[in-house]
Amino acid sequence: QVQLAESGGGLVQAGGSLRLSCAASEHSTYGMGWFRQVPGKEREFVGGLNWSGSRSYYADYAEGRFTISKDNAKNTVYLQMNSLKPEDTVVYYCAATRWAADVVRTRKYEYDYWGQGTQVTVSS
Repeated sequence: QVQLAESGGGLVQAGGSLRLSCAASEHSTYGMGWFRQVPGKEREFVGGLNWSGSRSYYADYAEGRFTISKDNAKNTVYLQMNSLKPEDTVVYYCAATRWAADVVRTRKYEYDYWGQGTQVTVSS
């Protein structure tokens, strides 16, 4: 069991940058993912990092703009978001998967633990 807490959301102008943080309650070798969800719609994959941190994978809309990284000493995973667009306005969630395979998981059902979300708002 691990508890996750997102932070770093806020208001930013289109074209700007924001870095989200996901602090874990303990050291682990979980694969990590970031998802986002608009009210009334399905939670969708943003990007993920395998447990060893050697590989990442991103949704098409995030590729080239978003980057996932982690700091093992701080038990924290980051989502660096650049070139933000108004359509990026949504709640972002951090997730962890306990699956042992060292691959990036892209589907929400593949994740076991979730943070409570942090709001990102991008103005035009």
